[in-house]
Amino acid sequence: MQPAPDSACEGLVGVLGGMGPLATLDFLRKILAATPATSDQQHVPVLVSSIPQIPDRASAFRGTGPSPLNAMLDSGRRLVAGGAGLIVIPCNTAHLWFDELRRELRSPMLHLVDAALHEAAQICGAEGRIGLLATDATLDSGLYCKRMSNTLARREMEWCLPTEAQTSDWVMPAIAAVKAGDLAKGRALLQLAAEALRQRGAQAVVLACTEIPIVLDADSANMPVVDATAALARQVVRWSMKQRIRRALAMH
Repeated sequence: MQPAPDSACEGLVGVLGGMGPLATLDFLRKILAATPATSDQQHVPVLVSSIPQIPDRASAFRGTGPSPLNAMLDSGRRLVAGGAGLIVIPCNTAHLWFDELRRELRSPMLHLVDAALHEAAQICGAEGRIGLLATDATLDSGLYCKRMSNTLARREMEWCLPTEAQTSDWVMPAIAAVKAGDLAKGRALLQLAAEALRQRGAQAVVLACTEIPIVLDADSANMPVVDATAALARQVVRWSMKQRIRRALAMH
C-alpha cells in the first residue's frame, strides 16, 4: 500500500480498533462530537483498521489466550502505510502492549490512560478520590494506578476500586452484555457497580473500558464520570487541528 499524498495526510489519525467493533464506532462518534466543525472539510481525517479478530486482550494478560500483539501490529502497519501521522487505540486493555506497539510502529501515539488521568485530576483535584470501572485485566495489571503513581502531579489522588466480587459479578458480565448487544443489562449491572463506589466515597468514576461509556454516563452513574475514550477523542481533535493549522500557515 502506498502512502496517500502529503496534502491528504495532514492531520490524518489512524484508529487501531475492532476491540470491540461497537467501541470503535463509539470512539469515532466522539471524535465527531468533539470537533468544532461547520462543514465536512473541517472534520478530522480518520483512517480506521477495525479487526475484531484480534485475540482477546484480557485472556492474553491472564495467560489463557494468545497475545494480541502481532495482530495489533498488523493493523498498526496498515494505518502507517495509509499515511496516518498519529495512532490511537480505543481499547483500555490493549494499552498493556502500548510501549511495544509504539516501538515497533515508530509512529507518534497518544496514551488513552494519560488522557483520562488528566481529566480526572481536573474533576477531583490532585487529592481527590476517584472510582475506576474496568476489566479485571486492566485492574489487575495496574494500568491506571501504576501510571498515575509514576506522575508526580497526580500521586496524591486516591483510587476507589471495585471489590473482586463486584468486578466478577457486575462489571465483567456488564461488559460482556454490551459486547453482545444487551445494553439494558449492561447498564443495570454497571449502575450497581458505580453506586457501590459512590457509597465508598468516590467523587467521580473513570469509565476505563470502551464498552462501559456506551451505557453509563453521569446521570446513570449518579456522579461525574471520566469517559476515557471521550478524553482521548478530544486530544485527537486538538492534535489534528494543530497539524492542519500549521500546514495552512506554512502555505501562506
